Amino acid sequence: MYLGAHSLSLTVKDIEASKTFYEKLGFQVFMGDIEEKWLIMKNGDCVIGLFQGMFERNMLTFNPGWNINAEEVNPFDDIRVIQETLRKNGIEIIHEVDPESKGPASFMVIDPDGNPILFDQHR
Repeated sequence: MYLGAHSLSLTVKDIEASKTFYEKLGFQVFMGDIEEKWLIMKNGDCVIGLFQGMFERNMLTFNPGWNINAEEVNPFDDIRVIQETLRKNGIEIIHEVDPESKGPASFMVIDPDGNPILFDQHR
């Protein structure tokens, strides 16, 4: 099972202040919209997302079907296949993906310490 690109999604109080801080650490804006209160920033292969007012907690994010540069990879494990594999492995799925659907979708799991992990497929 290949989960795709991964990043850390950070919930921030002030996206402008967070952008400035991470730029000082060498990150550059890769994609996003600061007016919509979200940015994806990169420093080499390290990717973080800054999200103001969208999530309650920081979380690990996986993007099936994408590489670290948000480029499509083929073949890839569809999010529905990943969801079913995790379910068979005894992991509880939060906000399930309809297994009959196609295309973009997302679901979440919670690790044993309460950390959310988002699986977010964009294609």
